[in-house]
Amino acid sequence: MPFYYEKIYWILLIPVLILSIYAQIKVSSTFKRYSQAFNRRRITGEQAANEVLRANGVTGVRVRPCGGRLTDHYDPRDNTIYLSEPVYQAGTVAAVGVAAHEAGHAVQYAVGYGPVRIRSAIIPATQFGSKFAFIALLLGLFLYSQPLFAVGIVLFALTAAFQLVTLPVELDASARALGAIDGAFLLEPDERKGAKKVLTAAALTYVAALLMSLLQLLRYVMIFAGRNNRRR
Repeated sequence: MPFYYEKIYWILLIPVLILSIYAQIKVSSTFKRYSQAFNRRRITGEQAANEVLRANGVTGVRVRPCGGRLTDHYDPRDNTIYLSEPVYQAGTVAAVGVAAHEAGHAVQYAVGYGPVRIRSAIIPATQFGSKFAFIALLLGLFLYSQPLFAVGIVLFALTAAFQLVTLPVELDASARALGAIDGAFLLEPDERKGAKKVLTAAALTYVAALLMSLLQLLRYVMIFAGRNNRRR
């Protein structure tokens, strides 16, 4: 890769790396802080998730515990919200925020929210791309095969596209969560601010991941362009 391309890459990489590190620290510290703040109504994560579902008229979604920390997720395959141990039976501000967010994902699927449908549709292609992108990129690099390297770029772009679609999905789930928290009066106004901080910190990790993928994609494109220039 030409020196000026390399320089551009590193100039962009440093702030993105700083943002990624900050996002991970922020989400961990914010979750920890509000996991120690019990909400006044002692609403647990399980109760909060069910309240969000009820407020949106969504039925048939189960809420179950799962192991780990920050492993909370909604699985559309079995229509189940899985809440981690610090969330499921915890009556904390963080638990309500996280559980409401995951319930927001269940609502998205129930109402056919556009971006989540797109994300679901591209999952098979994304999984294929994530498995074979680096193989194609490495072979294209070492065999000096531009067509093969280009295939690797396209496959890697699928991953970046998935993360690009994921960002609005996550932001919308948080918006639905906060709306339901307000509508069902799950938290007091000061507690809602804490829940919003937890969700904002989590959203920042998705922003950082997207920027990192786009930056890596840009690097591959610059390598491809630089090799083309050397051929001329």
